[in-house]
Amino acid sequence: MAASETHNILETPIFDTPTKVLIVVAPYYNDVTDELVVGAKAEIEAAGATWDLIEVPGALEVPTAIAIADRTSNFDGFVALGCVIRGETTHYDTVCNDSSRAITLMGLSGLCIGNGILTVETKSQAVVRAQAKGQNKGGGAAAAALHLVALSRKWSASPKDVGFHSDAIRIAGKTTGPTTA
Repeated sequence: MAASETHNILETPIFDTPTKVLIVVAPYYNDVTDELVVGAKAEIEAAGATWDLIEVPGALEVPTAIAIADRTSNFDGFVALGCVIRGETTHYDTVCNDSSRAITLMGLSGLCIGNGILTVETKSQAVVRAQAKGQNKGGGAAAAALHLVALSRKWSASPKDVGFHSDAIRIAGKTTGPTTA
């Protein structure tokens, strides 16, 4: 059903300054995630950006790897890729909810992350969504990260002319520098 629907897809931003994206993939279902990675790489390269790729054991480790990379490296954005297929236990719910929640919280704190961790009922659903020449969810996650990088750069470049501003410096009760009346 979803394959027959049309969606509005924003044009991917093009970067004229260096842009580096980290793709973090959990290759548990590697035939699915290999396709997600193909789509993500193509989208990043089409935007004029570069990418690095790391693998982690599972979807729960993807957010942790992104957090480590953010603290210790210089990436502009991140693409989270993986696949979680419902099984017979509630572990599916834990993995889906916790990996998504962690990625969302990091995004709300300012990281530019595209979430391409598929959460599906069957392997065939995953394959359809992963195909780079099909639904291309890996490319979509990369595009989301790139859009967030572009927004972050746009808004960080403009001064915030709100609130109170003063060029004066107050040191131990004395004011130095220009003052405003």
